[in-house]
Amino acid sequence: MSDKVNLADAIRALSMDAVQAAKCGHPGMPMGMAEIALVLWTKHLNHNPKNPEWFNRDRFVLSNGHGSMLLYSLLHLTGYDLPIEELKNFRKLGSKTPGHPECDVTPGVETTTGPLGQGLANAVGMALAEKILALKFNKSDLELIDHHTYVFCGDGDLMEGISHEACSYAGTHKLNKLIVLYDDNDISIDGEVAGWFTDDTAKRFESYGWHVIPKIDGHNEEAVDAAITEAKLSDKPTLICCKTIIGKGSPNKAGTAGVHGAALGEEEVLLTRKNLNWSFDTFEIPDEAYSGWNQEKKGAEKENAWELLVKKYKEKYPEEFQVFDRLSKGELPSEFDSTIEDLVKSFEDDETSHASRKCSGMCLDALGPILPELIGGSADLSPSNNTEWKGSEVLKPDSGGNYLNYGVREFGMSAIMNGMYLHGGIRPYGGTFLTFLDYARNALRMSALMKLPVIYIYTHDSIGVGEDGPTHQPVEHVSMLRATPGVFTWRPCDGVETTFAWKHALKSEQNPHALVLSRQNLTPQVRDDLGNISKGGYVLKAADQEDLTIIATGSEVGLAVDAAEILKEDNLNIKVVSMPCTELFDLQSEDYKYEVLGDAPKLVIEAGQPDFWHKYLNQGDLVLGINSYGESAPLDDLMKHFGFTIENVLSLSRQLLNR
Repeated sequence: MSDKVNLADAIRALSMDAVQAAKCGHPGMPMGMAEIALVLWTKHLNHNPKNPEWFNRDRFVLSNGHGSMLLYSLLHLTGYDLPIEELKNFRKLGSKTPGHPECDVTPGVETTTGPLGQGLANAVGMALAEKILALKFNKSDLELIDHHTYVFCGDGDLMEGISHEACSYAGTHKLNKLIVLYDDNDISIDGEVAGWFTDDTAKRFESYGWHVIPKIDGHNEEAVDAAITEAKLSDKPTLICCKTIIGKGSPNKAGTAGVHGAALGEEEVLLTRKNLNWSFDTFEIPDEAYSGWNQEKKGAEKENAWELLVKKYKEKYPEEFQVFDRLSKGELPSEFDSTIEDLVKSFEDDETSHASRKCSGMCLDALGPILPELIGGSADLSPSNNTEWKGSEVLKPDSGGNYLNYGVREFGMSAIMNGMYLHGGIRPYGGTFLTFLDYARNALRMSALMKLPVIYIYTHDSIGVGEDGPTHQPVEHVSMLRATPGVFTWRPCDGVETTFAWKHALKSEQNPHALVLSRQNLTPQVRDDLGNISKGGYVLKAADQEDLTIIATGSEVGLAVDAAEILKEDNLNIKVVSMPCTELFDLQSEDYKYEVLGDAPKLVIEAGQPDFWHKYLNQGDLVLGINSYGESAPLDDLMKHFGFTIENVLSLSRQLLNR
């Protein structure tokens, strides 16, 4: 470090200047963690600013994402494509420096953070992906996959329940490449955390099976350096507890809640400059500081060294390299389409009634052997979710595998899957009951926000759950999924539609897919044309000059078809539309949508909250849905109680037709 310029103060200056220019933001954390960031990013983090996508880079996650100016300062100073003009535009529309880090906006940002605790859970997923891939591809003489995941987190991250879910799981799996630096500054928005956060954090993480390094002075660079060095030698994940002063350098606000989430104010910025002996203008960084921070040459050397290793690996292990190369590029195998075609044919030829959750398991049985990147799991419901396919091998702490027993951790599972996908080389899927989407919804929302094609298996999709009662019978959940931008929600009616759901989910490059599956058996349907299933909604049973169109999804499609057959005996022409994925249907041309929906009166049948469907309907059309919670009873009794019977569908149809 230069005798003239304190490199850590460059972070403090940029952070307070950007927040002041925006007149909002969080300057305190960047100013308090500046020395920790300096040590990590210049002495330990293996990364190449000129190639943020280098596969074997270390991953850095700013879980306390409100302190985003710390990360933007680091990216700018070390040589990423983030010019000073972007820092000047902090929090402005269209800039690469939004209020919280976004991975699809800013080069070098590994994951979108802000909802506290989720960045930490994403990092667990990244470290888990690194371990899975290392166990699969590394050889005794050539370690193709070898990198760390580093996390900055604060008190708020550790208060959130998801931190317990994810960090407990990380300890069980001995994710020793995961190193978390905890900004223990005793302050959150409401003030000193002693009034509401008195956990013994060190003991808590020790109980998880972590290596804990307590009481590190976060402003002592040598102490931080030694702690990170020690952590890298551990056979466990490591928590480094760093005592810091929030807003360090601010003469009047350091150590107080006043510096947490508000600009310092022009007068305090000037006083802080004087206090730090930072004699440079707003947004001015001297060449000496840029020189001290820049990591471009070092990063290029590290990536070049890895590329030489890759070349040796390719020559010595060509078959393994071919698989790794495909996985790292996110490409599907050449036999994927033919496997899907065979699956569809097998379901067409199978007249057996299966629950769609069983159909999903059958899809996995066929797809799993050709997709080593497919890493699945369940939140302690594997037999019910049908997520553990015949060739699954459960991942253990000291051995490889492709199946994860997440335990009862729906939120943690979902956020960990986001991290695994972000790492690269893995296509994660995970299962739970649809009603427990409530526990995990914000992680699914983050999947959509980050445009991650994570696959969510939600079984037991309606009152069809039966005797378990209203706590386990989702009513509003499908509507919540459909209301979430970017999520493609599938509610298939049989094995063929379930196969198409898996096909679209695995071919997706930027949309999470939710496969909403039944507990009860469903009657397989007969189709003249399969092509339109990929349009999300299609005519399952055509009718000449239709008198009525019945639209249904999932388990209710069979009911619609049966009703249409009976009405046909009354010389009524009934068209049946299956709508397995409304998001796909909405993307189709207006002509196609009109061709499917037509002008005839419409009846929608779906065992869930009905309001969603009115966007497809005209005045006078009807929806048979559920506007209340469920009941505890056998399936047949529930269907009768809520009106999902042939008799009621016939009655509603005739009501629409005045017959």
